[in-house]
Amino acid sequence: MVGRMLQGSLFDQDDETALGPLAGLRRTVLGAGAWIDVLPGWLRGADELYGHLADGVPWKAERRQMYERVVDVPRLLKFYGAGEELPHPVLGEARDALSAHYAEELGEPFTTAGLCFYRDGRDSVAWHGDRIGRGAREDTMVAIVSVGAPRDLVLRPVGGGETVRRSLGHGDLIVMGGSCQRTWEHAIPKSTKAAGPRISVQFRPHGVR
Repeated sequence: MVGRMLQGSLFDQDDETALGPLAGLRRTVLGAGAWIDVLPGWLRGADELYGHLADGVPWKAERRQMYERVVDVPRLLKFYGAGEELPHPVLGEARDALSAHYAEELGEPFTTAGLCFYRDGRDSVAWHGDRIGRGAREDTMVAIVSVGAPRDLVLRPVGGGETVRRSLGHGDLIVMGGSCQRTWEHAIPKSTKAAGPRISVQFRPHGVR
């Protein structure tokens, strides 16, 4: 069972998976209209949720065209569209809580959930912005809840520049907002250090991928 590969957090021993308040969110202004909000440990019992998702989600290994050859995508994936039942009730609660909290700024609810399973330090995602659909031309938000072992998410301005780095795992939340998907890029780089497995859940509004 892949869910048993995780070394649990000493700070999260809750058997019950539950959300904390969003009042502790802290915003960092990145520039050019982009910002991130971060809340460590928003989800209690995150290691329990990790095991449920790792063993219960029908993960897909994909292959993509990369220049002149087809390569394996270095992570496992699963996408839940609007109206699809999510694999754990707390994910629906998280989506609803985020929709309510950001209702005034976002002006619409979060509707989809994309899951990525980074099995070890060799799994990664390259520099990109979520610009398929409306994110290429409109301000939007992408909210990410991480469970499992921490991995670094790094951000940099489009075209290069100083990077911003956040370590995310064990129930941490990050929200990328404003122009972040157009004017900044983000990535989960490969790690040469021992890295445990991590699952990220990305909540997006309709028409943003």
